[in-house]
Amino acid sequence: MNNNKYGLHGKLKAFAGKGDNLASILLEAANLVSTAKGCHLYIVSRDPQDADAVWVTEVWDTKEDHDNSLKVEGVRELIGRAMPILDGMPEKGQELEVLGGAGIAS
Repeated sequence: MNNNKYGLHGKLKAFAGKGDNLASILLEAANLVSTAKGCHLYIVSRDPQDADAVWVTEVWDTKEDHDNSLKVEGVRELIGRAMPILDGMPEKGQELEVLGGAGIAS
C-alpha cells in the first residue's frame, strides 16, 4: 500500500511592488486551508533575490484533497484578489511524491 503524500511546490510572481500584497493573500489562504481534509503543510515563502516572487509549498494526503481545498469557503475570493496582481499566469507547480520527513505524519 502506498502511503506517500502529494506535494506541490510553485512560484507566483506579482507585479513590481506587489509582492507583499501577494504574500499576504497567500498567508490568508494558508489559514483557510490549514484545517482542510488532508492538509499537512502549506508554507508561504519569499524569494530573497526577488521581492515580488512568492513560493508556496504544500503537502496533502492526496491530489484530490489538494484539489478540494479550492472549494474551502473564502479560497475563491482570495484567488480573485490575487489574480489581478499576478505578473502573468502562475507557473505550473512542481508536483512531488512526498516520501516522508520531519513533521510529515505517515
